[in-house]
Amino acid sequence: MPALLAAAALLLSAGCSSGGDGGFPAGAPSSRAGTAPGPSARATGPAPPAKGSVKVLRTVAEGLRSPWGLAPLPGGGLLVSSRDEGTITRIDGRTGARTELGRVSGVSPDGEGGLLGIALSPAFASDRMIYAYFTSASDNRIVRVLYDGRRPAGEQLGAPDTVFKGIPKGFVHNGGRIAFGPDGMLYAGTGESGERGLAQDRGSLGGKILRMTPEGEPAPGNPFPDSPVYSYGHRNVQGLAWDAHQRLFASEFGQDTWDELNAVEPGGDYGWPDAEGRSSNARFRNPVAQWHTDDASPSGIAYADGVIWMAGLKGRRLWRIPLEGTRASASPQPFLTGAYGRLRTVVAAGGDRLWLVTSNTDGRGSPKKGDDRVLEVRVR
Repeated sequence: MPALLAAAALLLSAGCSSGGDGGFPAGAPSSRAGTAPGPSARATGPAPPAKGSVKVLRTVAEGLRSPWGLAPLPGGGLLVSSRDEGTITRIDGRTGARTELGRVSGVSPDGEGGLLGIALSPAFASDRMIYAYFTSASDNRIVRVLYDGRRPAGEQLGAPDTVFKGIPKGFVHNGGRIAFGPDGMLYAGTGESGERGLAQDRGSLGGKILRMTPEGEPAPGNPFPDSPVYSYGHRNVQGLAWDAHQRLFASEFGQDTWDELNAVEPGGDYGWPDAEGRSSNARFRNPVAQWHTDDASPSGIAYADGVIWMAGLKGRRLWRIPLEGTRASASPQPFLTGAYGRLRTVVAAGGDRLWLVTSNTDGRGSPKKGDDRVLEVRVR
């Protein structure tokens, strides 16, 4: 899309619809004891440059099948999940050599469902636990499995221990991104599984961002008593990332009009299905930025040096969104348009580097031999 048309199509939020005061929409309860982190729209330092750059340094590994989640290992190496095969593979970060750890038992791939996001336990150095979000025969759920690299390849994963279950499943809109936050709690982005009404139902786990303890219990300080629901009114959350000030951002698929990048407030209502993109209704939190669905269909996001980087599936590009607080400080800028096809996951690799995972073998891309890969990218 030409830059002029992209700029015209892209509407930027002037900030959270709460006016940046940390308040809640009408009817939502306040957070207990201040233990649930929430964003402030206030800038805490100079904004990053309005324009940046991206350089692909190398292909780390290629020939992957339906890669979805990525988790860097302490000391080097990357874990990558395969949505359709239900496996987790270790990739040597220097040589690209691959070792299949094993198959996660209970995964039932179908449509957009399967083995999706993965995350390392906060105590991974001692407990060697990998958390995984997957679609089973009955629901979407989160499990943890013991990783033992001393065992033979293909046999390095223990039996799944179910941490959380009962998330609605569907052929589409399964969510699937999980991440441990700076508060040590486990966050999960879910979809409404094609049932729109679930997003506004605070008694449902669909169309939500969930916050729980590593054992799967509602986290202390959540906005709704005895509930893992952290925010609601989401269609299909795909990316989670925190900035340097512990503010949570999330990307999500729109339907036909607007995809969104949101700054997430505890208890916030993000509007779906009553609103898609920006809304004049004060009940709903407006996005930091929005895109036409052909230009984004966002998946994973990562934060580095004042910028959110967002992978685009249908848009087949990597978006740079510079931040000032929880506002976009300049128009988002696209990179790598069409060069690597669909982009699924982006993860901070330290400093000015990112890991970037393509998604051309997910049934909606144009796969070629070796077409799904992990890239190392330098950004600014």
